[in-house]
Amino acid sequence: MVAYLELTKPRITQLVLLTAAAGFYLGSRDGVDVGLLVRTLIGVALVAAGTNAFNQVRERDVDARMRRTERRPLPSGRLTPRAAALFAGVISVAGVLYLALEVNLLTAGLAALTLASYVLLYTPLKRKTSLNTLIGAVPGALPIVGGWTAAGGAIGPAVAALFWILFLWQLPHFLALAWIYREDYRRGGLAMLSVSDPDGRHTGRMALLYAMALVPVSLLPTLLGVTGALYFFGALALGLAYAGVSGTMTRAATTARAWRVFLVSIVYLPALLTLMVLDKVV
Repeated sequence: MVAYLELTKPRITQLVLLTAAAGFYLGSRDGVDVGLLVRTLIGVALVAAGTNAFNQVRERDVDARMRRTERRPLPSGRLTPRAAALFAGVISVAGVLYLALEVNLLTAGLAALTLASYVLLYTPLKRKTSLNTLIGAVPGALPIVGGWTAAGGAIGPAVAALFWILFLWQLPHFLALAWIYREDYRRGGLAMLSVSDPDGRHTGRMALLYAMALVPVSLLPTLLGVTGALYFFGALALGLAYAGVSGTMTRAATTARAWRVFLVSIVYLPALLTLMVLDKVV
């Protein structure tokens, strides 16, 4: 059972649930339907867990070559690829069907799109192009949209702003992580930007570019009437801090600086979502 749990990457699944829950709350107009929220999170958890499991099935050869991942269930031999694929398929299909039956078809469709884009596009592209990070940020940003639509929120500028916030947040986060583990990615044969960037300055410039783009985008919820002034100024402060620490990598992308970017990124997102929830206008 422990091996199957590891296959789902629990910490990533928890982050997906956090963003979906925030999207649900922000998309609710007449109070939060707790029962519907619980059903949404059950379905989202199943699809997220299945997506992570499929990713490990497809990357088992890469994981076996990387020190950071060599103890995962498949390269360590604790699970067979067939058993892992069956598990991933069952919980993924169950999650999509559950969302279709218990939430709504749009949310189920978004969950299926998340699964397909992550497993069929992002995962294979990691071996071929450093642009994989941009592709991978799409499924990473969809859960907040799914939470919004599950609550009955309409597709429009407000939820688009939430999507782009999540999209841009991921890029400095993953660029920093890729720099920290660049030698592991090289051993794994993954085409990350950090692998082909000897001094890390290009990686740093891209991290800064995305962090700077995030600052104005993160202010859109207030400008679109979703949140108030508390969120606006809080988001501005968080965004400037994220951009500032990302900018340190442009001078010299040391592992210590990359760790700081990574740590700031994992504080930034829950802090921003908390501000959204606390300062929701409608």
